[in-house]
Amino acid sequence: MDTELLGRTARIEVRNVGGIDETAVEFDPGITVLTGRNATNRTSLLRSIMAVMGSDDASLKADADDGRVELTVGGDAGERYVRTFTRTNGAVSTGGEPFLDDPELADLFAFLLESNEVRRSVARSEDLRELIMRPIDTDAIRAEIRELEREKSRIDDDLSALDDLKGDLPQLERERNRLETDIEEKRAELAAKEDEIETLDADLDETRAEQRELESRLDDLREKRSELERVRSDIDLQQDSIESLTAERRELEAERDDLPDAPMGDHADIDEEIERLRERIETLEREVSDLQDVIQFNENQLDETGSVTAHLDEGGTPTDALVDETVACWTCGSTVETERITSTLDQLRDVRREKLETTRTLESELSQLKEEQRKYQKQQQRKESLDRQLDDIAVELEDRETQLDSLREERERLNADVEELESEIETLESDDFDGILDLHKEANQLEFELGRLESDLDDVIERIGDVEERLAEEDQLRSQREEIDTELRNLRTRIDRIEANAVEQFNDHMGSVLDILGYDNLERIWIERVERTVQEGRRNVQKTLFELHIVRSTDSGATFEDTIDHLSESEREVTGLVFALAGYLVHDVHETVPFVLLDSLEAIDSERIAALTEYVAEYAEFLVVALLPEDAQALDDTHTRVTEI
Repeated sequence: MDTELLGRTARIEVRNVGGIDETAVEFDPGITVLTGRNATNRTSLLRSIMAVMGSDDASLKADADDGRVELTVGGDAGERYVRTFTRTNGAVSTGGEPFLDDPELADLFAFLLESNEVRRSVARSEDLRELIMRPIDTDAIRAEIRELEREKSRIDDDLSALDDLKGDLPQLERERNRLETDIEEKRAELAAKEDEIETLDADLDETRAEQRELESRLDDLREKRSELERVRSDIDLQQDSIESLTAERRELEAERDDLPDAPMGDHADIDEEIERLRERIETLEREVSDLQDVIQFNENQLDETGSVTAHLDEGGTPTDALVDETVACWTCGSTVETERITSTLDQLRDVRREKLETTRTLESELSQLKEEQRKYQKQQQRKESLDRQLDDIAVELEDRETQLDSLREERERLNADVEELESEIETLESDDFDGILDLHKEANQLEFELGRLESDLDDVIERIGDVEERLAEEDQLRSQREEIDTELRNLRTRIDRIEANAVEQFNDHMGSVLDILGYDNLERIWIERVERTVQEGRRNVQKTLFELHIVRSTDSGATFEDTIDHLSESEREVTGLVFALAGYLVHDVHETVPFVLLDSLEAIDSERIAALTEYVAEYAEFLVVALLPEDAQALDDTHTRVTEI
């Protein structure tokens, strides 16, 4: 819903819904009073508003094949929302784009018709906490908590690893300093050796031909030894890589062995069960739709055959009509008590509610099965991924083994070349060249050692850079951990906060409403949130309950606690409406649902209806209330009135 639409005018157009053939009604922000006698389609208009808002508690007109409700909010240029009804082969399907994607909050706390579950549950002393907490997906909250705890654990592991790195950093820096010192010393030693060679060369008076040849062989020997060292290093690298790949292969094979041999192969029954649940849900939805049609039809018939109209048609007087509590049954033609029809409708509503609950249970089972199916699919995908990785490792191992064999052959060849060069050099050596030959060998060794030190220094510097880069993440990780801690605290206390807020809202508003309505000897109605041990199956569990307390006073001023069974019908209706208002505020329903609908307030006297309506109107953008003419007279004349639908 676009919250910017709130505060603007609204227009609803209805065709073939409930008992309405066709009508259009405009609403201004504030209170709109639907005033009229029975069978004037006031309830049908309210249910039409519910339908276009997204509720399923509305039905197609019994003699129509299609119907439509369109809501425009914000004038001709505003947003439009549509709900359609189509009858096909006896079943009614809905379509269009209603105002709400999920109408649960509105059905519970904003659409307060006689059949509203909150109103009825309060009157019957049913579980009030369950009503308040029903829109809260506690399973999703617990899943989110588990996910955040896993993320927090991962961050803790990262921070622990960073602490270890902090301990490594001083050692690495000391190693870097030592290598830099050794390199400086080695370079100085090599420079001195080269100076010594240069001095000795200057003192030689012999022919330089043999010296040049010897130096050439010495250069060749230096290159061969350097190449031999490179090959040895490559062999070490290949061996390390082979060991790493072998270890990785063992880990992957262990993970693959832990997976089922065929994750999806033995679970075809899950697909069948999913399909069975889908078919069962579809069947239940059709049955709920059929029940709603029957309920709506009988409600419309009951409205259209009101006692006043029946007596006037038979020549009776209005006074007779007011005391007659019978009606002609429209299915068999016999005369029955209105209460029996109302009771039957209540039973049908209970059956519909049970089927809706069964549907929700089956949908939950279906969701779990789908999750299990996804788990097996992930296992299958992981097994296939592991097989591919193992194949890749096998190929890479084979390639590295081949390279290792080649390097070993090259090492043998270079060893032979070195031995051959050393033999040639020995042949070229003479007493005159013994000194310079030794110096060249020592210089070669110094160059080799210098290269190794420089390589080690590069490795240490790279490791220090990696550690410093990782340590730079510490502040961000600690910040993320604090955010997760805060979110975890909020999630863990969210249910408690909602419960406490609901109790506080009800108690505050109930106190205000009782002060306004002024019921004699009714001092206070309030809810207490308590922990009780209750039995679930064979187990005793601790549960939070909302206990409703009613405090009355005697003529002498003494107070005593009563039960809801002893409340008048008017007092019970007010209590139910205030509890619905508490839910409306706790769940911020006003942010997504601009309409609050009221109906069946006849048990409350006119003055109190007016006061209660004004009180509720403070919290709703559009409050639409259906009243009898004599009750509507008590409301301020400035409120919009709709007398024809």
